[in-house]
Amino acid sequence: MLPTVPPPPREPGCAWHAHQHGTAAEPVARAWLAGELGGAPAALALTRDAHGRPRLGPPFAHFSVSWSHSGAGLLVALGEDVEVGVDLERLRPRPRANALAQRFFTAGEAEWLRRMPGATRELAFVRLWCAKEAVLKAHGRGLAFGLHKLAFAERDDALVLAACDPALGVPVAWSLREFAPQPGYRAALAWRPRDATAATA
Repeated sequence: MLPTVPPPPREPGCAWHAHQHGTAAEPVARAWLAGELGGAPAALALTRDAHGRPRLGPPFAHFSVSWSHSGAGLLVALGEDVEVGVDLERLRPRPRANALAQRFFTAGEAEWLRRMPGATRELAFVRLWCAKEAVLKAHGRGLAFGLHKLAFAERDDALVLAACDPALGVPVAWSLREFAPQPGYRAALAWRPRDATAATA
């Protein structure tokens, strides 16, 4: 008899919220999460781990949550049986995109950006930044882990994780969705099965 193969995890959900710059994002995230999971926002067991990552406690410990705010927007992501990370960036001129790429990205990514015309380069820079930060937030260490420790490549107009530090697991375990949640914004949602996280933690 063939072994039973569990179905792949469902893609995490993500919601946009208007958010005033300089105000706390967690109360908005908590209210949305409580609505999705059921119950009162104040009763939701939402804490931070040693690296500052938000964690849900029982009975929702099998869910993963992430949020990101930029400009006047806030994105909150929720996934079941996965580790999820989301990043949101407001589009604006980035004249130092090349210099930042040379400093923080891999050599291949920096060269990919350098060959692009200005306006295209700025959008590609934001796409890469969002993708990298989303994966690192899902991993649980955030930017402190190092943007250079993972490399993306563009295939069929979409970014895919091509290589990464062993602490992040294997690239094929990661899924990434790029999108524009509102005009003037770019975002990335990254996730991998939670068992893959446990195997490489």
